[in-house]
Amino acid sequence: MSAERNPIELERYELEEKPRYRFSLSRRAFVQTVGAGLLITSFGKFGRAQERAGKGRAVAGRFLFDKDGIVMALTGKVELGQGARTQLSQAVAEELRVPLSQVRLIMGDTDSVPNDGGTYGSQTTPRTVPTVRQAAASARELVVELACEQWGVKPDSTAMRDGVIEHSDGRKMTLAELVAKVGDVGAALAGKTSERIELTPADAWRVLGKLEGKVAAIELVTGKHRFPSDIKRPDMLYGKVLRPPSFDAELVDLDSKAAESLEGVTVVRDGSFVGCTAPTTFQARKALEALVATARWNTKPHPSSSELFRVLKETANSGSGRDRPRGSEQGDVGAAMAAADKVVLASYEVPYIQHAPMEPRAAVAEWVDGKLTVWTGTQTPFNVRGELAEAFSISEENVRVIMPDAGGGFGGKHRGDAAVEAARLAKAVKRPVAVHWTREEEFTWAYFRPAGLLEVAAAIDNAGKVTAWDFTNYNSGGSALDCPYTFPNKRVKSQPCDSPLRQGSYRALAATANNFAREAFIDRLAAETSADPLAFRLAYLEDGQLKEVLNAVAKQFKWTERRQDKATDTGYGIACGTEKGSFIATCVEIHVNAPTKEIQVRRVCAAFECGAVQNPANLKSQIEGCLIMGLGAALFETIQFQDGRITTNNFKQYRVPRFKDVPEIDVVILNRPDLPSAGAGETPIIAIAPAIANALHHATGTPLQALPLTVS
Repeated sequence: MSAERNPIELERYELEEKPRYRFSLSRRAFVQTVGAGLLITSFGKFGRAQERAGKGRAVAGRFLFDKDGIVMALTGKVELGQGARTQLSQAVAEELRVPLSQVRLIMGDTDSVPNDGGTYGSQTTPRTVPTVRQAAASARELVVELACEQWGVKPDSTAMRDGVIEHSDGRKMTLAELVAKVGDVGAALAGKTSERIELTPADAWRVLGKLEGKVAAIELVTGKHRFPSDIKRPDMLYGKVLRPPSFDAELVDLDSKAAESLEGVTVVRDGSFVGCTAPTTFQARKALEALVATARWNTKPHPSSSELFRVLKETANSGSGRDRPRGSEQGDVGAAMAAADKVVLASYEVPYIQHAPMEPRAAVAEWVDGKLTVWTGTQTPFNVRGELAEAFSISEENVRVIMPDAGGGFGGKHRGDAAVEAARLAKAVKRPVAVHWTREEEFTWAYFRPAGLLEVAAAIDNAGKVTAWDFTNYNSGGSALDCPYTFPNKRVKSQPCDSPLRQGSYRALAATANNFAREAFIDRLAAETSADPLAFRLAYLEDGQLKEVLNAVAKQFKWTERRQDKATDTGYGIACGTEKGSFIATCVEIHVNAPTKEIQVRRVCAAFECGAVQNPANLKSQIEGCLIMGLGAALFETIQFQDGRITTNNFKQYRVPRFKDVPEIDVVILNRPDLPSAGAGETPIIAIAPAIANALHHATGTPLQALPLTVS
């Protein structure tokens, strides 16, 4: 960072019965502010460099030791309720050999933390946690060496336990005492390197692997925590943005006089961007209403949701880059289909749905001497920094993005829409500006989970064996596209299309669509061959983790006994899947109210395996959260649109699961300390929708092929 940077101090941490710490979080000011604190220089992005190399690197720029012995750990990952703050704190405590209560995380501040990549794709666990653990282990060794220098002894007989450095002769020194003795600890360790340290094996973990609640739970439940929408700056204004009445509409005329006549209101026009600022949100809303009343637009034709799947099929294209068609083929699918005794065909429809986070997009922007600071809720602070730099044609060193722990993301907060809007308004009025999207804006102008049309075919020979599998996904993507079943001939393809709506990442990406179609079709094949759905799956799976979770969930759910239940309008379904190195199997019990056609999910049982479990409490919460979120996509959620307008733009029209919808949930976690830990924030969502569809098939005798699921 530039030495001329004037850092903006941000209050972020407080210890019980101790004064609040104030840290200036630019690189240089960080060391100057804390004086005797320890700042150790950096690893590369994602920690890939240290994965490849073996020895002699500097320890990561991740830690600061306060005069009271509190360890400040720095990470580019962010907290949106998924538990990363607790998990990474545990990783630091485990390898640094300090109590968890002595660790504080500074997350997602681009001026002070290393770029660990965005918080998405279940990558915190397999990528960032090992990087942080290796950095903490290396820092531990260097701190021990520094203490031994103070004692004049060799470090061979010295170790750190529970935050205390102990020598075999009985001498002890706390981290706080080390800082007091050394003075400028950062200077003492500057440029020092460490050998690659062997990390603590899972069966010897003392902090990782334990039931730990959220480290900032008190601040959350007492309302003390400031979310992005709570941030306030001195002399701050509130901003609103003029939106088109429909997608792709062009502004042709605007009379802003009425809006500008309102007290304290400024109207900002920057090319096609129009917005306004005011001292209060009420005044800003009134100004926006005045702008809407006088704006004239040219609108364009736009397909409706009733035409969606036809449009996707008709606009299939060759794409480019990451959006090009992709897939694979094993064996000769065409020949197997031609020789089959029976060919089974089906198509499945998955609509656009919204992420619907509790906290809509929010940002506060402030310009000081040509430099921009933005507080915003985002899963990708460094990418948003790049967006802002590009939008205003300035260097990234002149942009700082700060991400306070935010109220949900689910893949929906990768872009910096609100941040750019707030920065445009703030630059024009030369004051800090807050932009808070309304729920209607979140439903309309944020991107959606991609819709998908999925076509599946399978060949069955005269012995009732599946000989070929052909699977094509139109539009929603290639995650979990590969078929895990051991059919001799397989072809899979992900086909890009022209999407009528803005689409992007969603929890588990296209694995939700691909696994829904695949697992619903597997039940169809089981019915065609008169096989039990569980037995059918097991017959076509090789021994391994997917088979293990299937067996575990079937045992816990009592699948065989329940499946024989002949109760009217009751059904039992099963589904499984794998993505990103973790494995899920889910069983459900449903009841259909025949007169009202209402579907009630009574019980859900899920078995999940993601290697060595780092925090059982948080993992269980992740699984339960995925199941409930997936329940909404299975039964209720769909984006409807007509003439370029979203018609489901609030929670009255767009149904998400409510308390009354939540079934009994039983979670079985298969802990595998012999395997590396995989992420758990996404995969548990992919089996709930097909399990419900299969239960409805069992109850009604009719296979269902479109989400959200309904019975006639």
